[in-house]
Order: sequence, then C-alpha cells, then structure tokens
Amino acid sequence: MLPIHQLSLSLYSSSRLLIQFIQTALNELNLTYPQFLVLSVLWEEDGLKVNEIGKRLYLDSGTLTPLLKKLEAMNYVRRQRGEADERTVHVELTYPGKSLQVKAHEIIEPLNEQMTESSDLKLSELNHSISHLLDSIEKLKRSN
Repeated sequence: MLPIHQLSLSLYSSSRLLIQFIQTALNELNLTYPQFLVLSVLWEEDGLKVNEIGKRLYLDSGTLTPLLKKLEAMNYVRRQRGEADERTVHVELTYPGKSLQVKAHEIIEPLNEQMTESSDLKLSELNHSISHLLDSIEKLKRSN
C-alpha cells in the first residue's frame, strides 16, 4: 500500500470514529457534528460572512446554507443580508447560541480528558501536525 493511501485511510477512519465519539455527546444538545462545527467557528469569532465560515470549515455554500437555516430555526444564529451587497450574508450568534457554548464545553471537555488519559497522544502536538498537513494539502490542491 502506498504511503499516501495508508495516510488517507488512517485519517478517514480516525476522523469517522472521533466524530462518532463526539456526536454521542452532542446528542444531548440536539446538535449534529456539522452544526457544532459552525457554532464553534462563530464562538471563536462572531459576525462572520457565510463564505468566511465556509473557508474555515472547507465547506461550500450549498452545504453550509442548510446548516445555517437549521441553526437559525433553532434560534442559535441570525442571518442578515449585507446592506451594500445583498449577495453577502452575515451570521451572528443569538443569545441562546452564545449561551450554548458553556453547555457544549461542559459536554466536550470530559471527552478531551478521556482522549488524553486513554492514549499517550499529546492532542495539541497532534493537532499542530494535522494542521500543517492540511495546509500542505491545500497548497497542493491549489497548484493543480
């Protein structure tokens, strides 16, 4: 098996298992993992444009728009068209969306502790390596 194939298989399998692990906890909040990711981006920086959220999550607007509509229906975000350019849509957290951050942290933090305790992995180092890999893949993708 080629190294790139081994890497892609390992990343794919690890990602699926990790998402399932997190999703089990998110069920308590009635959130899907993709919804949680969108909220996480907004918890870091509120008031982003849809395309900015998409860039951070590597999602196109066709995938992101239904997520945002659902989060808006749940009263976690508010979408507003730009005054200068109606094609631009800004997304802001509502008060319930902001408040959900504390609940999500309370649910996710024990998972973080379990991951750290159950393995010799230093998650911050692993995250750094994967972020570097992601940057490298993105550069390769743009050059082709």
